[in-house]
Amino acid sequence: MNLSALAVIIFGIAAAYQLLAIFACLFRKRKTAPAGVRGPVSILKPVHGSDPALRAAILSHSKFPHSKFRGEYELLCGVHDPNDAAIPLLEELSREFPSLRIVESRTKTANAKVGVLQDLAAAARFPILVVNDADIRVDPDYLDRVVAPLADPKVGLVTCLYRPNGTSFASRFEGLGVSTDFAPSALVARLVGVDEFAMGSTLAFRKTDLEKIGGFAAIADYLADDYQLGHRIHQLGLKCVLSDVIVETSLGGGWLDVWRHQVRWARTIRVSKPAGYVGLPVTNAMLWIVILWLLGRFQMAGIVLALRLWMAILAGWFALRSRDVLKFWWLVPARDLFAFAVWIAGLFGNTVIWRDRELRLDAEGRIQSKPHSS
Repeated sequence: MNLSALAVIIFGIAAAYQLLAIFACLFRKRKTAPAGVRGPVSILKPVHGSDPALRAAILSHSKFPHSKFRGEYELLCGVHDPNDAAIPLLEELSREFPSLRIVESRTKTANAKVGVLQDLAAAARFPILVVNDADIRVDPDYLDRVVAPLADPKVGLVTCLYRPNGTSFASRFEGLGVSTDFAPSALVARLVGVDEFAMGSTLAFRKTDLEKIGGFAAIADYLADDYQLGHRIHQLGLKCVLSDVIVETSLGGGWLDVWRHQVRWARTIRVSKPAGYVGLPVTNAMLWIVILWLLGRFQMAGIVLALRLWMAILAGWFALRSRDVLKFWWLVPARDLFAFAVWIAGLFGNTVIWRDRELRLDAEGRIQSKPHSS
């Protein structure tokens, strides 16, 4: 194969993915909640430590004034350490919002968060469970919209995309990747029929289906608990639906924190879906732009770059309404090259840093270190 033919193939692959992602962002399905929303609902929120974003996150779950649930929901916040720094805040808010209950978890598991979820699920009073991460903030119509698809008996789980809000330049750079790379790749996956994955930003499902897969205990050894939950509910023959809801999350830390977080994510994806991980560079436009440039195909490189930036802005603003994308779109090429470096690092090694702990993963993504002792 001569260099001209190679350049055309590279150009075709890179441009095709960007166009597919643009289509996925522009024509993502948007649905409104049907009148017959099912309930009531238990919201399960594992909490570990306190940060400035926690209060806003809890408050956003404490009132749903326009919800059709009419108060038929509860917010359960779980901690595994009786001295957790978040407890004073949770106690303060529980006095103001009777729907909020604090659950002290005693279950010790390799994945400490899943141990908390086991105890939260046991304490939940209602048949529909909604799980999300501690820092997730939601809108007043959140419950209606994320639970609505479960009115269809063929749907087993609902998840949603998230908009990152960084508190430092490094975390805003990381958030740029979430908005312009991860979000469109998730939309493309749904567009082509990949629907078994789920995200910790929101996991809405029936308690009976959780019991059918063996409860949270069945995934307690896995680092990617959200993926495992979606995968196993999907194996029941049920659909995993991507809601049109967008929630917000907070990112923080410096460059070392960002690198560790990204490498942890990369290695977790590699052991969860090795074939998919190997194919990830196909979606990295800057890698192919550099190759086209080195081959002397400057016009092709320019076209792919224009498509990449167009897709990034569409995904970040049109799909997620991320203001950071409008401010930092010019950093997308640098962020893509950073992502390629992370991908290379993710190819090797089986250890990750999570909550200041070094964890060792086996070939299927199970944590091999000892359970959390606190």
